[in-house]
Amino acid sequence: MAQKRVQDGIGVVDLMIGFPFHNLRAVYTDTRRGLKDAASDELKMPAGYMFKDVPGEAEESVTPEEVIDETFSAMDKEGIEKGLFGFSETATLAKKLAPERVYFVTEFEPNKGMEEVRRIKEIHAEHGLSAVSVFPAGSFPQVAVSDPLMYIFYALCVELDIVCISNAGIAGPRYPSSVQHVMHFDQVCYDFPELKIVMRHGAEPWEALAVKLMLKWPNLFYMPSAFAPKYYPEAIIKYGNTRGADKIMYAGYYPSGLTLERIFSEMQDVPLKPEVWPKFLRENALQVFRMG
Repeated sequence: MAQKRVQDGIGVVDLMIGFPFHNLRAVYTDTRRGLKDAASDELKMPAGYMFKDVPGEAEESVTPEEVIDETFSAMDKEGIEKGLFGFSETATLAKKLAPERVYFVTEFEPNKGMEEVRRIKEIHAEHGLSAVSVFPAGSFPQVAVSDPLMYIFYALCVELDIVCISNAGIAGPRYPSSVQHVMHFDQVCYDFPELKIVMRHGAEPWEALAVKLMLKWPNLFYMPSAFAPKYYPEAIIKYGNTRGADKIMYAGYYPSGLTLERIFSEMQDVPLKPEVWPKFLRENALQVFRMG
């Protein structure tokens, strides 16, 4: 008999998942604008130096339907019921094929102001968004989490009743990272008590501060996206096992940097309490993102 896995029977919700890319380098064209070092320019993915065994690109001959089927099969293998996918033509097709499995997020560029606000409203009206996301250090020029340029987007999230996801902590690509200092979230949560905001990509080296702020603000959450489970911050695991069981949510990084197989292989050794696993892998995401 196969050994029971921590995710078995839960119906995992993956809050950062996508479909294999035909051209990974092209996906990150905008992200390269602020990079200055030649070594980064040689990488297909700007933070590629941090990852090993990155999932391969899809062959040009592979159809969108085949890419979708490949992803759904990988999800089934690891017990993932549904996911939050970046809005795209492929994701839109996948939503038509399996509406109960696919939910949408779109990333915004805060420097574009009302142009982006209108785009988000149009997508939400036609397709329905569960969230928007932002990469403060990767904006060009950079925009801090608590910068006034962000505030129209936070207000929009409140208006549309959707979640805002923001990178937190040291950026993976070689950018300055002060705009993602976790302390910025303190001001945002104060100014927008109705906003549901989620810190993504670890918040290191300020993960202890992230815990303090989540204890303080009921509308602030965390997901360890882009982290292989063996590197989940100790402070976050301790928090999840105590007062933070309702505040932490699983998010992977497939296909940008991690395979689902690696994620869930390492997940077996993460020392969360048995009663926390359903919350971390499913229940918190369903409640915060209203994903069915």
